[in-house]
Amino acid sequence: MNQTVNADPAELAKFSELAMHWWDPDSDFKPLHQINPLRLEWIHGISPLNGQKVLDVGCGGGILSDSMARKGATVTGIDLATKALRVAQLHALEAQTPNISYQEIAVETLAQLQPESFDTVICMEMLEHVPDPASVVQACHDLVKPGGWVFFSTINRNAKAFALAIVGAEYILQMLPKGTHEFAKFIRPSELAHYCRSAGLVQQHSKGLQFNPLTQRYWLNEDTSVNYMIATRKPG
Repeated sequence: MNQTVNADPAELAKFSELAMHWWDPDSDFKPLHQINPLRLEWIHGISPLNGQKVLDVGCGGGILSDSMARKGATVTGIDLATKALRVAQLHALEAQTPNISYQEIAVETLAQLQPESFDTVICMEMLEHVPDPASVVQACHDLVKPGGWVFFSTINRNAKAFALAIVGAEYILQMLPKGTHEFAKFIRPSELAHYCRSAGLVQQHSKGLQFNPLTQRYWLNEDTSVNYMIATRKPG
């Protein structure tokens, strides 16, 4: 077993502190609620969720986990932010969400315990919050079955991303709490592609996520210069 957990205590504390607001669509998590239908449909269009066994890595309060379960997947959500995970569990009980469970466990530990156990693995908005994103990518590869899909989302590292994702979103528009993101932890698509290749995952699709602050509308397109998602597949 890994004795060193691939997590930043400050990051875990940050999201635990906000835990009670996860399911408030007008809270600091409003952007997650707004983009959830977009990323859910993108995932579902590539790897239809009905009847699948799905792992949501870094699930937080369970916004995406819950919606995937309602698409017919059997979902396991994992996170190390204790309070956020408790909120996810409570919401699942209150909403009577079928076929969903949550565990407080590191993805690397789960990969050792349950290798090749999931049809699809999702890791959204997490890689830019951990000390070693390559380790997470490798664990996601190890957890998915041969032929299964692994999805990632993160933020590009460039001047435009700094201006929009940090200065714009956190300080000017105040869409996110100040300090939500650290620019140095952002990940260029070429870097993420390298992590995936090294882990044995083959990138198949990518999408950029765009936002118009005037209309408050999000949409997907081919521009990966700021927020982006990729779909990868494990050979076999």
